[in-house]
Amino acid sequence: MVKKKKTLQETSVIAGPIVVGETISGDDLRARLEEIKSCQGVIGYILRNANTASIDLDDPAKIIDYAVLSSLAFDVSRDFSQLFDLGELENAIFDGKNIKMLSITIGQNRISIFTEKDTDLEKILMKLHTS
Repeated sequence: MVKKKKTLQETSVIAGPIVVGETISGDDLRARLEEIKSCQGVIGYILRNANTASIDLDDPAKIIDYAVLSSLAFDVSRDFSQLFDLGELENAIFDGKNIKMLSITIGQNRISIFTEKDTDLEKILMKLHTS
């Protein structure tokens, strides 16, 4: 059996730290994500912690696809961090052929925000971390 060669030409990963000055409560975090969801170019988000998950996506038929992508992104980020001795990564941006995904950890919450390709993720990060 011949293995199909996988390429990373269509996806790039950008990772870097962000400064979080305060801990954001669960209700406040959900409110901020709802505000972000209404921004132009945002497809949706997944918010997960140890006990619950909240999913708000434009296309409910793709919930499983986005959930798997989100989970794998966190796993890959953790693996890269350990492999290259980067320490604890607080966020990672996955830039795909058609969409971008911001994966971020705030306290015990793991958040994936899915956007259209040309959306400015810096503005989303600012909205997420400013009160």
